[in-house]
Amino acid sequence: MISKEEVFKIAHLARMAITDAQAEHFSKELSSIFEHIQKLNELDVSDVEPMTHVHGVFNVFREDQVEPSLEIQEVLKNAPDVNGQFFRVPIIKDHDSE
Repeated sequence: MISKEEVFKIAHLARMAITDAQAEHFSKELSSIFEHIQKLNELDVSDVEPMTHVHGVFNVFREDQVEPSLEIQEVLKNAPDVNGQFFRVPIIKDHDSE
C-alpha cells in the first residue's frame, strides 16, 4: 500500500500542494492501481511473442530503386523565373533585419 507520506513526497516532486484528505484519497487510488498492475505481472506470458504494437499492422515500404531523373531543361521549363540551371525565387528575408 502507498502511504500518505509517499503521496506527499510524490506531490512535492510534482510541485503540487495537496491536503491531508487528498493524500488519503490518492493513497487509496494509487494502491488500487498498483494492485491491478501486480495482478498483470503475475500473468504467465511466456508464450506471448513481444510486440511493439497491439495490432499486427505495420508500414510496408517498397525497395528503393534507382531511376533516371528528369533533364534539367524539363525541370525548369515550367518555372516562372530561372537563372541558368537554378530556380529564381523572391527574397523572403531582408539581410539588414538580422
